[in-house]
Amino acid sequence: MTKSLPISKRMVWNSYQKVVAKNGAAGIDRVSIEMFNAEMADNLYKLWNRMSSGSCFPPPVRTVFIPKKQGGLRPLGIPMVSDRIAQGVVKDHLEPMMESIFHPSSFGYRPGRSAHDALEQCRANCIQKAWVLDVDIKGFFDNISHGMMMKLLQQHTQEKWVLMYVERWLKAGVEQEDGGITARTKGTPQGGVISPLLANLYLHHAFDKWMELTYPHTTFERYADDIVIHCSNKVEAERMENELKIRMQEFELTLHPEKTKIVYCKNYQRLEGHDNESFTFLSYSFQPRTIKSKFGKTKRLLVFGAAICNAAKTSIRVAIKKVLRTQWSTQTLMWFADRLNPKIRGWINYYSKFNRDEAHDVFYYLNELIRKWIENTYKIRGKGKLYKKYKQIQAENPLLFYHWKIGIKS
Repeated sequence: MTKSLPISKRMVWNSYQKVVAKNGAAGIDRVSIEMFNAEMADNLYKLWNRMSSGSCFPPPVRTVFIPKKQGGLRPLGIPMVSDRIAQGVVKDHLEPMMESIFHPSSFGYRPGRSAHDALEQCRANCIQKAWVLDVDIKGFFDNISHGMMMKLLQQHTQEKWVLMYVERWLKAGVEQEDGGITARTKGTPQGGVISPLLANLYLHHAFDKWMELTYPHTTFERYADDIVIHCSNKVEAERMENELKIRMQEFELTLHPEKTKIVYCKNYQRLEGHDNESFTFLSYSFQPRTIKSKFGKTKRLLVFGAAICNAAKTSIRVAIKKVLRTQWSTQTLMWFADRLNPKIRGWINYYSKFNRDEAHDVFYYLNELIRKWIENTYKIRGKGKLYKKYKQIQAENPLLFYHWKIGIKS
């Protein structure tokens, strides 16, 4: 069967496999991956038929609210499974050409690049330059101009089917807290398959290219809308902030007046004072820290280094406490471990990139909860008896919890 648009069944199938691999929640129709798979062949054929004939119209996205590490809630837009597959078809088509022009200091949601890569570059640049402009774009994903986005996309593709579907996704309705549906006049929902690519395209033109042309020797890291710019002195940082405000306005964006700040990267070679001497990037806190000197056991040096931020520590503790309820004596430690270990492994792998000991400290709190559970379950009184029982359980099950396996036991 010949269709009017160049969308093959193979393109749909490839996108489907990626969506299934990521799993994810159901959209506004409440159809899960499992439910979609129950009639997979029929569902995929219908989707291909609609996409290739131009009759695929995206339904509204379901809104869920997830907690921010800094407090408050962030709306996440969840498209239906079929819509995620459709978005993936367009993303797979666009991404190779976008990757060929994206800036090397853009790290977010790009193949072969990671948050750790961005953090490593940021750490190295903080050593080289004493000042940072920590940039926060106010409500970036919610304020992307649809008109501007389409103009930028047209600079890279003239494929009518790509432009048509992207415009439809931008304008798709959004579920509100009361269950009503509101038309979207600007922004792209976080949670969509194609949203990160579109966001990178927008900031590639609004920020990356501008930096490359205007400040070719100024280093920066950008992970989606999280941006750190490295400056040689305070005057340069102040000028950068003022000029960046104007540049963002040209793209209908605003720098957050409280969260955007100039930071001094204080260390043993840079000892002048400044109001701001720390910033957070990708849930790592960059700030002055003391370390042992290589030239003497008692001597310590002040360096500007990174470690897990306090907000991330709090978030981990909250997540642990939701699972390990110390009063749940009807559950076993194995039950808790099965639910916590994938999370623990992910937290440790991510937050141990720098200052591993500080990341590991969070899991002593988990050990306290485990001891509290043992105390309640076995009706133990006295710290000595409790600790003896705790060590006995560890000796009998040394690999039960992932953090025990790597040595965080006390």
